[in-house]
Amino acid sequence: MPDTPLPIEPQRQKALPAPPERRALPAPEQPATSAPPISPVRRRRGGKGWLVLLLLLAAGGTAVWWYWPQLHAKFSGEPAAGAQQGGRRGARFAGAVPVTVAPATRKDIPILLDALGTVQALNTITVRSQVDGVLVEIAFVEGQEVNAGDVLARIDPRTYAASLAQAEAKKAQDQALLANARLDLQRYVDLSRSNGASRQQLDTQRATVAQNEALVQADQAAIDTARIQLDFTTIRSPVSGRVGLRQIDQGNLIRSGDTTGIVVVTQVRPITVIFTLPQQELPRVLAAMQAGSVPIQVVAPDGAVRATGTLLTPDNQVDQTTGTIKLKATFPNDDRQLWPGSFVNVRMLASTLRQVIAIPTVAVQRGPDGPYAFVLKPDNTVEQRPLVLGLLTPTDAVVTRGLQPDERVITSGALRLNAGSQVQVMDPQPQAAPGDAPPPPGARRRRQGQGPGQGGTAAPAAGSDEAAPPGSPGPPQRGTRAPGGPATPPAAAP
Repeated sequence: MPDTPLPIEPQRQKALPAPPERRALPAPEQPATSAPPISPVRRRRGGKGWLVLLLLLAAGGTAVWWYWPQLHAKFSGEPAAGAQQGGRRGARFAGAVPVTVAPATRKDIPILLDALGTVQALNTITVRSQVDGVLVEIAFVEGQEVNAGDVLARIDPRTYAASLAQAEAKKAQDQALLANARLDLQRYVDLSRSNGASRQQLDTQRATVAQNEALVQADQAAIDTARIQLDFTTIRSPVSGRVGLRQIDQGNLIRSGDTTGIVVVTQVRPITVIFTLPQQELPRVLAAMQAGSVPIQVVAPDGAVRATGTLLTPDNQVDQTTGTIKLKATFPNDDRQLWPGSFVNVRMLASTLRQVIAIPTVAVQRGPDGPYAFVLKPDNTVEQRPLVLGLLTPTDAVVTRGLQPDERVITSGALRLNAGSQVQVMDPQPQAAPGDAPPPPGARRRRQGQGPGQGGTAAPAAGSDEAAPPGSPGPPQRGTRAPGGPATPPAAAP
């Protein structure tokens, strides 16, 4: 009988003892009067309710503020304040759009070309020394106006004076030799007549005389060179102009090869301006130059004219990298308004269009079919009329077809218009009445079309006891004289 293996029982793990029970702490007793806690959901709902309530109150206040003048005018029988003043709200509720207009006029339109230019001195000279030496004197003040030939500086001249004296002495020596050679030549000539000297000796003496004459001429050239070198020790201004800041101080050793120089002299009267224009403007510039002198203006940022000059010439070629051409203008600059190296705005009068129809540029509108303008008709309606434009400037637009002189076009408020819209013409700049005084500091301005008591400082009603605090003088009444002012006329009876 075969042996059968007995099943192996798994090893039993010992059960761990249960942890001791933790006793819960008794809950704190709450007072009987405490309310149940509010859930976060109820808090959020309560915050949204307050927000909605504030929005409703703001919308209601805005509606009351907007419609109150019309409701007051409707029930009281008086015209609204906005309609009395020609305000926007009155025109809106009346069905008319407030606009401003300008007439189409015939006038001369100048063709102006604006460019950015650089001021350049007519002559700019860096004064350098032509000889070496010690700078012993500075004879100018920085920023001084000098004339051509004025002394600017001096270099120690003793070395060059000695060289000049040496050259003069050498010339005197050679002149003495030349005189002796001439006497010998005369003797040889006399001896040759009596056959006392050979012809060879005579020719040799003549060559000696010619050699000494050449030495004397060389000595004179050396003297002239030494004198020029001595004159270079006194440095003078080559042109009339203004000196700048000195580049070296007195006592320094300067050399002829120094690149910094002693000072820079610039000629600022007259002065030039270099500016560029697109190459497309070159034919117009050449036509203007053929007609006469072309005026050039230097314009300040605020539009004021700082200097006036004339166009000198354009460059002889167009810059191929930028497609522009350089032009040069000259200015007298007697008042020193132009300074070398500064950037200026240049305006050139190319030509003038005579007696053309022009309207303000703001009146021109753009549409799918091209430019147009709203033209005011006699019944206070507008007509959308296409235009054919010519020259456009920052302020005026030339109309070649589409308008007649004295026709009025809309300059503001066109965004709210269509063909046939009813409009109300407004003054572009309403002026205050002669008797109106400026509001006191801190008072809010009253909106256009808003009567007394509507925003800003409230005005007291007529006959109210709250017009002025007790003890303070009230406003002058009709038929009385205000302190320091004329008498006001009494109110007319209805």
